[in-house]
Amino acid sequence: MKSLVLAEKPSVARELARVLGCNQKNKSYIEGNQYIVTWALGHLIELKMPEHYDSKYTTWRLEDLPIIPDKMGLKVIKQTSAQYKAVESLLKRKDIKEVIIATDAGREGELVARWILDRAGWRKTIQRLWISSQTDRAIKDGFKQLKPGKQFEALYDSAVCRAEADWLIGLNVSRALTTKYKDPLSAGRVQTPTLAMTIEREKEINSFVPKEYWTIQAEVGPLTAEWEHKGEKRIFAADKAEQIKKKLAGQKAVLQSVDRKKKSEPQPLPYDLTELQRDANKRFGFSAKKTLNVLQGLYEQHKLVTYPRTDSRYLTTDMEATMSDRLQGILSGYKEEARPALNQKGKVLARRVFNNEKVTDHHAIIPTEERLNLGSLEADERKLYDLIVRRFLALFYPAYEFETIHASFDCDGETLTARETNVLEAGFKKVTGKEDDGERKQSLGQLAKGKTFSVKEVHVNKKLTEPPLRYSEADILGKMEKFGLGTPATRAEIIERLISSETVERQNGRLYPTKKGKQLVDLVNDELTSPELTAKWEKELEEIARGKGNPKAFKERIRNQTAQLVSEIKASEKSYRAHNLTGSKCPECGELLKERKTKDGRILVCSSIECSFRKHKDPKLSNRRCPQCHKKMEIHNGKAGTYFQCRRCNIVEKAEERKKAVTKHEERKLKQKYSPEESSFGNSLGDLLKAALKEKE
Repeated sequence: MKSLVLAEKPSVARELARVLGCNQKNKSYIEGNQYIVTWALGHLIELKMPEHYDSKYTTWRLEDLPIIPDKMGLKVIKQTSAQYKAVESLLKRKDIKEVIIATDAGREGELVARWILDRAGWRKTIQRLWISSQTDRAIKDGFKQLKPGKQFEALYDSAVCRAEADWLIGLNVSRALTTKYKDPLSAGRVQTPTLAMTIEREKEINSFVPKEYWTIQAEVGPLTAEWEHKGEKRIFAADKAEQIKKKLAGQKAVLQSVDRKKKSEPQPLPYDLTELQRDANKRFGFSAKKTLNVLQGLYEQHKLVTYPRTDSRYLTTDMEATMSDRLQGILSGYKEEARPALNQKGKVLARRVFNNEKVTDHHAIIPTEERLNLGSLEADERKLYDLIVRRFLALFYPAYEFETIHASFDCDGETLTARETNVLEAGFKKVTGKEDDGERKQSLGQLAKGKTFSVKEVHVNKKLTEPPLRYSEADILGKMEKFGLGTPATRAEIIERLISSETVERQNGRLYPTKKGKQLVDLVNDELTSPELTAKWEKELEEIARGKGNPKAFKERIRNQTAQLVSEIKASEKSYRAHNLTGSKCPECGELLKERKTKDGRILVCSSIECSFRKHKDPKLSNRRCPQCHKKMEIHNGKAGTYFQCRRCNIVEKAEERKKAVTKHEERKLKQKYSPEESSFGNSLGDLLKAALKEKE
């Protein structure tokens, strides 16, 4: 009898199969003496759509809403049905005694596997592989310590509740808005409050009225000091600033006090996903989605970091014994930084990082014990890996210690202050990078109370108060985390969905709400724009995952809420005008056309939901490059056939003029077919093509 191992992706399945000694490769699985490893392709099963319950729902009508099935059904995803059938046939093999779920160790991964097993009617034993890294050692240890599937049934219940709630509310509210206002309008329990936050910030910016203010700097002996009154350095009247300037000029300043305070900054904790996405956005301008994609490669392909989709920044106590191995793993790229940690035998100085209570499904993102080869990493992978490693190394360094000195002078009844910071122990900042605030050292610590200085020059600086900045992705991720909107695994996807639905635009690293987004928030139910509903949901889902919540009661509440939200939209008297309507009419149905931006340029689409007319407004760009400026060439269809044109260089090429380039896939196939061992040809691409031509002749 054999165990069937179900992974989430083919790449992970191949690694599991290699470690488990499975080498009999088939199209949809890899078999060994003891294990058969197969895979999903992400989800193979999804919730049925409305039209699968009743064909009348194929046409969207307001009067048909809300759509609330008594029992939510599952269906095989058409595009990946071949892989599902292959998995299903493996599940029906008589020599399979158990299934080992090896999908991502989290709520969504559990759903991927359980829906497949449910749809296939699996009734035998279920075991769970629960690991936080993809190294050979972690995989071997994980298979030695498989957990019973029953232990994760509550996690599955939570995942089902989340999926059904998003379907019921997201689908019904989106259909209600779209049919009532005759424009594609998408709403949901996470994306709508996130959109509302960007709009709230936009309102703050638009209502902001800048004010003039003045600050005063004075040269006090060899020192530079600032005027201050009860902690406020700004003066909001020009005449008052001038009066103070005249009052200070040429006077004597007496040192009233010198306050010295020693402070300590503890080592930062390792990253969870959201914190890493925020830092990568601030430092490198990475979008949240890009960070997650790069991180997934470091985890799956390179095996250099632990599980990415974590919401914890702590480690479990049993991991302390693995620290030396992890340090050895990174040594080739971080010899100088890791040496102090190795000298103290891998002893972590930031003891607070070990806290079992603060680790739920997965611990913080840290390096694995896999030996590092920096040369194998691409530029973006190196940047992200460097952040993770340096944050990890900080745990082995002392706290950052510094001293602040605050000097206060009296000058004819006015107060002048000077401050400086002196580093006493650089500590972990030796490895994470010292934060240089650009402060000029003034040796304030050597000053004696009562000493008198001459005020030489006084400068008045005129400034304007500034509005708050629009949110960057780092800002919005922080807000989403604060209000419990989404999970670390879904936040990047939510931001991308807002952009693709044209409710938010990304410009110069900042998020701008569009006219469509502003109107949408006005139309959506107030309950959906507030983060409180989603925070409440996430709390309930977490309780269900821990076995303390009631899935049945949660689903019932969602059904009632869906009916109420749709009823409010139907009764609403609010109006909406599509922001991108043009003056042109559709040649097929006569409705006005809308202009949309796509990656292929601007297109014109009919504003009628029933009409499918669409036409490119800009010439479509091809993948062919101009031989002169190397920009993408436009593709046109003329009387003589298809041709390519570069507007910039005025170069025109016929479609058949340039030989078709051989793709990487075709190159690999050629290499497999004509290997050097079997022919007298070399293995260069030119030689392989010659071999192919010779065979044709």
